[in-house]
Amino acid sequence: MATSIRIGNRQAGESAPDALVRFIIEEELKGSAEIIHAQIDGQLRACHAKGLFQAKPEQAEGMPTLGLLEAAHVVFVGYVPGSGAEGLRHAGAAAAKALKKVRAVHAEFLLTSSALEQDLGAIGAEAAAQAITEGVLLALHDRQPLKKEEQERFQLSGVSYRFEDGFDGPLVDSELWKRGADKGQVLASSVAYARDLTNLPGNDLTPERLAFHAEELALHYELEIEVIDEWTAAEQGMGGLLAIGQGSVNPPRMIVIHYKGAPESSEVWGLIGKGITFDTGGISLKKSAGMEEMISDMGGAASVLGALRALAELKVEVNALVVVPAAENMPSDRAIKPGDVIRMMSGHTVEVVNTDAEGRIVLADGLTTAIRRGATKLVDVATLTGAVMVTLGYEATGAVTNNDSLMTDVLHASERAGERVWQLPAYPEFMKGLRSEAADLKNSGTQYGGASKGGMFIGYFAEGLPWVHLDIGGTAWLEASRGWEPKGGTGVMVRTLVELTSGRPS
Repeated sequence: MATSIRIGNRQAGESAPDALVRFIIEEELKGSAEIIHAQIDGQLRACHAKGLFQAKPEQAEGMPTLGLLEAAHVVFVGYVPGSGAEGLRHAGAAAAKALKKVRAVHAEFLLTSSALEQDLGAIGAEAAAQAITEGVLLALHDRQPLKKEEQERFQLSGVSYRFEDGFDGPLVDSELWKRGADKGQVLASSVAYARDLTNLPGNDLTPERLAFHAEELALHYELEIEVIDEWTAAEQGMGGLLAIGQGSVNPPRMIVIHYKGAPESSEVWGLIGKGITFDTGGISLKKSAGMEEMISDMGGAASVLGALRALAELKVEVNALVVVPAAENMPSDRAIKPGDVIRMMSGHTVEVVNTDAEGRIVLADGLTTAIRRGATKLVDVATLTGAVMVTLGYEATGAVTNNDSLMTDVLHASERAGERVWQLPAYPEFMKGLRSEAADLKNSGTQYGGASKGGMFIGYFAEGLPWVHLDIGGTAWLEASRGWEPKGGTGVMVRTLVELTSGRPS
């Protein structure tokens, strides 16, 4: 069920919201001017005096109104003017969590000049509306367990944005607010789609089942799709994909979806997402502790499919080729072995020295698939390495590139989306560690510089096209919720990819 979004005052006969939300700054708590209602203001200021609520970022205080207001509850959310889209997104998330606690399904946000005028002047009404809406809706979308008694996710039936009396002008233009809120809702629902895919258990989401979900998406938006099975993959020389998938009873798939939003343009974005639906490490077996989280090893596939969903929903005038190499990396008598040499789709040969460095192998064939179908710029997204977590923890996505201009565009897009990306070095010396005596290169070297080396292995197959690799090894799956991101699959990079490909100026 989609959340209904409305801008402006309630019409005659409309029912009152369950809760009123107001962003508040600390200076207001120290003063004596009316905030909402004299009695409620007194209670709020008493909380502040006791140190219970300081109006700090991400703090929220919910109170029953006891009939003093039409809404049954009021939620105050701490805010610091000048926080920009990032602060507004966090404030929206804090509000959503407070609304969930009181089970308020219809919320009205009372927007005040004291809290928001500075940010609206800096980023504009549309971006502000988008950020708040994203924060609210993303914070409410969490992982749903599969239980005997089916559980329903808490959702808001309606969100209203109303401006305080006297707060008017271009900063509160209703059309801009509606446009931004609508875009925020589309992006949030597309991230939610990616999260749900990532959270599916491995016995449900096999390569064939991932292809089925992609087909459903393509059918819904009337997009052209190719699902390349193991026989056609062999005919097309996809040796990397086939080698990684050969150890599993569930055969691999190469999924290709064409989005043609600008048919007159020759520019085509190639978005390639790693689709390892479960990763045991293969013969180079992983440790058992935590291996259940390897259902998230297709987080890159979820990201590019979620971005495609948003592009199609928003009808963005751009061409995109979404490619998902999907496979299960399993140990068996048929599995690829350390020391094997495989011939990739590009014709290059690879010595496999570590079967747990499988993602870069399938992505190499994914890049070649995109290039042969006309991609002119390449971005791959992958839960590629543990090494990126050593460097960046859970806090940021690592990036490697062969093109500074494209990298700059990615960084600007990530800033607008509020998803941290940090560029890692791509020193030529790193490639020395991937030299092989048995093939053109090997799929792993020493652990030092591992995140860069893993990315540069993929870039070897970019054929000189502008390319950026995004390693979401630390950001695709969280051990604990934070801000608007839940525990489990996060859907990270969906919004960054949309910001990037939609051509919004930096």
